[in-house]
Amino acid sequence: MADDVALSGIPLTMLWTLHNRACEVRRPDAVLDDPEAVRLYQAIDFDYHRAFGAPDGTHAVRAARFDAALRPWLAAHPGGTVVELAAGLETQFQRCDDGRVRWVCVDVPEAIEIRTRFLPPGSRTRYLPISALDLSWLDEVDTAHGVFVTAQGLFMYFDPEDVRRLVTAILDRFPGVELMFDTIPPWFSRKTLRGFQKTPDYTAPPMPWGVRRSTVPALLRGWSPRVDAVEIACYGPSHGPLATLTPLFDRLPVLRDIPPSIVRVRAAA
Repeated sequence: MADDVALSGIPLTMLWTLHNRACEVRRPDAVLDDPEAVRLYQAIDFDYHRAFGAPDGTHAVRAARFDAALRPWLAAHPGGTVVELAAGLETQFQRCDDGRVRWVCVDVPEAIEIRTRFLPPGSRTRYLPISALDLSWLDEVDTAHGVFVTAQGLFMYFDPEDVRRLVTAILDRFPGVELMFDTIPPWFSRKTLRGFQKTPDYTAPPMPWGVRRSTVPALLRGWSPRVDAVEIACYGPSHGPLATLTPLFDRLPVLRDIPPSIVRVRAAA
């Protein structure tokens, strides 16, 4: 029997991303292998299509990109620690667990309550029911074998100064850390600030931090002298014309600032 959940505001977006991932996984040509997402999707009593409309696979593409970056890091850092900011119902641990990684999920209390109900923590997973902006979570991270911090679908919901404060705190606290997050362009940020009604039954939360991809490296280096390397790539839907054209947005400077992007930052050791 399916269980219901009571969420609103930014925490409700965990069901939006779950909707896109689970529906993608059930396609024969899926870009992501995520059986746990399907289990969660079926276990939660929620009208996903009414709220979020037809799935587009974008969040599945994002998840696959994060996985592709994390797996080699885990191989190079056995027993390392992954910190997942805004963990929600993301199932990256289940997809990438190598049997040695230590995993810390950080999210607001109402999100952690839902996660605990459907994805209970284990011997190598810890859940911290606090906002990512509460920097006390940094004190809970074991740095002995390296740290990788992920933030899928988070920074855009923060004010620019909060993003700067959080990013610099991570880079300052963890020498050699790798930080991976996604960004939205300014045009989409403005759209959400005006009230982006995705469906008649769902209006997306405001996303104040929109940034042009071309400015990100200089922005990050201006925030912290600890930035050692920055990699950026755009991403989009999993299938259809836009998916086919995505590589063009990476190659042509005139197009690079249009789609959302994924950023990977490495701090100096």
